[in-house]
Amino acid sequence: MTTKMKRALVTGGSGDIGQAICLKLAKSNLHVIVHANNNISKADSIVEKIKLSGGSAESVSFDITDQLTTQEKIEKLLVQGAIQVLVNNAGLHQDAILAGMKAEQWQQVIDVNLNGFFNVTQPLLLPMMQTRWGRIINLSSIAGVMGNRGQANYAAAKAGIIGATKSLAIEMASRGITVNAVAPGIIEGSMTEEAFDKEKIKQFVPMNRAGKPEEVASLVSFLASDAAGYISSQVININGAMA
Repeated sequence: MTTKMKRALVTGGSGDIGQAICLKLAKSNLHVIVHANNNISKADSIVEKIKLSGGSAESVSFDITDQLTTQEKIEKLLVQGAIQVLVNNAGLHQDAILAGMKAEQWQQVIDVNLNGFFNVTQPLLLPMMQTRWGRIINLSSIAGVMGNRGQANYAAAKAGIIGATKSLAIEMASRGITVNAVAPGIIEGSMTEEAFDKEKIKQFVPMNRAGKPEEVASLVSFLASDAAGYISSQVININGAMA
């Protein structure tokens, strides 16, 4: 008799870090639901890559800031059973010093990074609790730990994720569900290439390099495993010794 494959939802799965996480979780024998907002074709290509390597995956598209649509999409996913691994990876930044920041820049970043976390996570909790096993991994940021010039909105949202992680970890602990935050520093990818050249990275990062999306994915994959069952309410920095 074969045991039923656990299901994982990765929000923002079509981005650089999200894709690496999806591929890694699929190798851990999880059925991976690759979420995208607009870029569903990229999510579909990741699903195809997972299937070609022998894994199991599907794609889903919705705007995590739209609470009603998010709930409807999640309810459809839950028809197939509880989602026991959740990676809240979807994120957005709109940088400006606070003195020159527009209200829309503040609101949009809070809406995607913090309200989106609630909209996705809340409807998944009761079904997950009924299974008495779950893993929730929330992507924060070094900005949420240390702050960063020009990112008061992003830092506030990512610090909020840390507070929510610690609170939810306490609430879920007796149900066999762990809740942790991962706080990446400078990680290779399209967003980093625009903001940092190699010399800047050497100035900021003691390890003299940007991290790789696969390194973040390996940490997330471990936290999603049975082996990490006694690790909860933690904020794990992955930043090349920046902090």
